[in-house]
Amino acid sequence: MRVITGAISHETSTFTPVATTEESFYERFGVRRAEEIIDTFRGTNTPMGGFIDGAAFHQFELIPTVYAEAHPSGPAPQQVLDKILDQMFSDMSSAGQFDGVLLEMHGSMVAEGLPDADGYILSKVREQVGRDIPIVAQLDIHSNISVEMIEAADVLIGRETFPEVDMLERGRECSDVLVKMLREGLRPTMALAKIPMMWGLNQVTAHSPMKEAIEKLHELEARPGVVCGSIATCFPLADVPDMGASVYVVTENDPTAAQGLADELAEWIYDRKELWQGSMPSTRDALDLAIEDGHFPIILADRNDNTGGGSPGDATGMLRTFVEAGLTDACILYIVDPDAIGRCQKVGVGGSLTLDIGGKSTPVQGDPVRLDVEVIALSDGRFRYDGPMYAGLDGNMGPSAHVQCNGIHVILVTTREQPFCTAFACTLQLDPREMKTIGVKSAAHFRAGFESWAGQIHVVAEPSVHSAEHVQFHNLGRRVYPLD
Repeated sequence: MRVITGAISHETSTFTPVATTEESFYERFGVRRAEEIIDTFRGTNTPMGGFIDGAAFHQFELIPTVYAEAHPSGPAPQQVLDKILDQMFSDMSSAGQFDGVLLEMHGSMVAEGLPDADGYILSKVREQVGRDIPIVAQLDIHSNISVEMIEAADVLIGRETFPEVDMLERGRECSDVLVKMLREGLRPTMALAKIPMMWGLNQVTAHSPMKEAIEKLHELEARPGVVCGSIATCFPLADVPDMGASVYVVTENDPTAAQGLADELAEWIYDRKELWQGSMPSTRDALDLAIEDGHFPIILADRNDNTGGGSPGDATGMLRTFVEAGLTDACILYIVDPDAIGRCQKVGVGGSLTLDIGGKSTPVQGDPVRLDVEVIALSDGRFRYDGPMYAGLDGNMGPSAHVQCNGIHVILVTTREQPFCTAFACTLQLDPREMKTIGVKSAAHFRAGFESWAGQIHVVAEPSVHSAEHVQFHNLGRRVYPLD
C-alpha cells in the first residue's frame, strides 16, 4: 500500500495589509520536499507527524511530495499556488502507482481570484488522481468549509481542540480512516451543514461552553455507522462567500444519515448562538480588573493583533498601556519590528538606546512607543518548541532582541508568529513565568504553553487592522449571526 502525502496550508485574512508572496511559504517551517518532509516532521505534534506515525503503525509506504505552509497573511497570488501544485503533481507522476492521498491543509485559504482556494486545491488533486483514489485531508478547526471541498475529498477531518494540541492525533485519525478504506472496504459518505453564524470569542475547547459542543460532537461520532464528524468554527477574517461556521459528518455508505446528523448538530449549535459570542475589554480596563482580583501572573491577550490571524504584530496599544500604568515585572510577547532589532544589534547586548517600538506597518496599528531601553539579549531566532503545540519542531523567529525599560520587557521579532510556549522567550533570557504581567499577541494558542501556570487570563482588544471598525463584509454567501 503506497500513499501520497503533502501539505498546502494557509490561513488567509482578506483585511490585513501583510502580503503573501512565494517567499512567505519559506518563512515558517520552510518549503520541504520529498524525504526532508519525513525527517522534519517525524515525532512532532503536527498533522504530518500524525501521517508519518500512522504509516509506521499500519505499515504502508508514505510518499512525500511538497510541504508548503505560510504564516497567516493576505491572499496569495494564484500563480504561487499553482506553482506549488505543479510541483506536487510532478512528484505524484514520478512516484509511480499509489493507492491513496493524505493532505495537510487549513481550510480557510484564499488566493487572488480564488475565494475558496482549499476547494480549488482539492478539486485539482481530484482531477490529477481520478475518482478511484481516495483523498483524506486534515483541516484546522477554523475552516470555512465549501461544498466544493466536500465534493472533491472522500473524507475531511477537522481538529477538535483550541488551542490546537491534537494535530498529531487528527493526522493519525486520517491515516486510520484511509487504511480502513483501502484494506477493509470502508465506503465513506460525507455531508455538510452550513450554520448561519460566525463563531465568537467562546471557543476554547477546555472550557464551557465550547467544551459541551465538543462533547456533543463525540456523542454523535459514537453512533452506529458514523466514521467521524467535525465542527468548523470558521475563520472570521475572510470576506468570502463560504465564511461561517459549519458541521461536516462522514458515515459508512449512508449519505442520508450523514446529512441528518450534520443538520442535527448544526441546529444544536445555532440554537445556542449567543453562547459562542463574547466581548473584549481594553488592556487598561482588563488590567484594572486583574490587579483588583490579585491572582498573578496576569496574562493579557491582544486578539486583534494576533499574528496567527494575519495581523502585522506591531500594534502598540498594549505596550503604551503597560508604560502608562507604570508596570514592573512585565513583558510583551512579541512585537514585530525588524528596524528596532537592527538598531539593537548595532549597540549590542548591554547597550542602551532610545528606541521607537512598533507601529511601523500601518497607522491603524498605533503610533510607535518611544522608550529608553537596555538590550538584554540578541538572537538569530532559532529555537525548538517544547509543546504541547508543535512539540519537537524547530522554530525560527528571525533576528530578535530582548529589551527592557524600567521593568517592562519586550521581545522584538522579525517573523510574525504568536507565542505557543515559553521556549523562545527563554532563549533570550526571559522566563515569562517570573513576570507578574504578561502581554501576548494571540487569541488562544498561547494557552497551550501558558494557561497551566497563569493566575488569570483576559482577552483584550487594542486598535489594529482587525479591529471591528476595519472588518467590513461585502461578499458573504449567507446571512451570518451576529452580523445579521
